Amino acid sequence: MSPVLLCMILGLAFVIERIIYLNMASTNTDKLLGDVESAMKSGGINAAKELCRNTKGPVAGIFYQGLDRANEGVDIAEKSIVAYGGVEVGRLERGLSWISLFIALAPMLGFLGTVVGMIFAFDQIAAANNISPAIVAGGIKVALLTTVFGLIVAIILQVFYNYLVSRIDSITGQMEEASIGLVDLLMKNNTKH
Repeated sequence: MSPVLLCMILGLAFVIERIIYLNMASTNTDKLLGDVESAMKSGGINAAKELCRNTKGPVAGIFYQGLDRANEGVDIAEKSIVAYGGVEVGRLERGLSWISLFIALAPMLGFLGTVVGMIFAFDQIAAANNISPAIVAGGIKVALLTTVFGLIVAIILQVFYNYLVSRIDSITGQMEEASIGLVDLLMKNNTKH
C-alpha cells in the first residue's frame, strides 16, 4: 500500500505545481495585444518590449522575442516567435510525463500487492494444511484492497492529467492566436514606415 500512497502523493504534488504554474501563465491575450499596439503607437518598439518584459506569462515572453527581432524584418520576427513558442509549450508541459508515470504505476503496484497477498494466502494454506476460508480471507482482503487503492489513485490522477492537458491546449491556442495578431501588427507597422 505504501508505494501506491507514494505514487498518489508525488502525483498530486506535480498536479498542484502544474495547476499553479498554468494559472500564472494565463493571460488576457486580447488586452495584451491591445496594450502592445498602444505602446507601439506611443513609444515605438522599445515601449512595447518594456511592456512585455513587465508582463507575466508565456504570451508576453513570445511577444518580447518577436518585438526584439522586429527590426530584422517581419519574417525573422515570425521565426523567433515560432521558435520561442515551442520553448514556452515545453515549459507548460513540464512535469506531465511524471504524472503519466504515476497513473501507470499506481494500478501496477496495486496488482503487485494483489499477487503478493495471494502468495501470502497460499503460504497460510500450506502452513495450516487446511483450505478453510478463515485462513485465507485476511490475505485475499489485503490483496484486493491494494488493487482497489491503486485503481483509485490512477483514476484521480487521470482526471487531473486530462484537466491539465486541456488547460495547456487552451493556453497554446491563445499563444498561437496572439502570435498571429502580433505578426499582423508588425506587418502593419512595417508598411507605415
